Amino acid sequence: MAAALNGKYELVSQNNLEEYLKALNLNIALRKIVVLLRPEKEFEVDGNHMIIRTLSTFRNYIMDFNLGEEFEENLGAVDGRTCKTTVSWDGNKLVCVQSGEVPNRGWKQWLEGEVLHAELTARDAVCMQTYRKV
Repeated sequence: MAAALNGKYELVSQNNLEEYLKALNLNIALRKIVVLLRPEKEFEVDGNHMIIRTLSTFRNYIMDFNLGEEFEENLGAVDGRTCKTTVSWDGNKLVCVQSGEVPNRGWKQWLEGEVLHAELTARDAVCMQTYRKV
């Protein structure tokens, strides 16, 4: 299941990104830039080790982790925070729980054929993104 994620994906659509960014307390100037971006995601899966790259013309963010193991995640490139993060499988969904300053923060990602879905949460905001494999 994890190996199926290997590859690159480009953003097709997103809903409610502005509200999600507000929930992260990003300033308005940064929010306006981020909503215009069309990031790509790249997954590299090797057994229990995973690298997820989120790449854009503005900033890149790389998560490098082992499934099921808590690690300190530096979200400086995203919102300047750090948190304790654990990523694991829940059925066919890759689930990330981020414990720190922002309550209910994390994400879920899953494949349906060649389409990658991402559900980002922070506080009570939810952003849905769809990517297609390239």
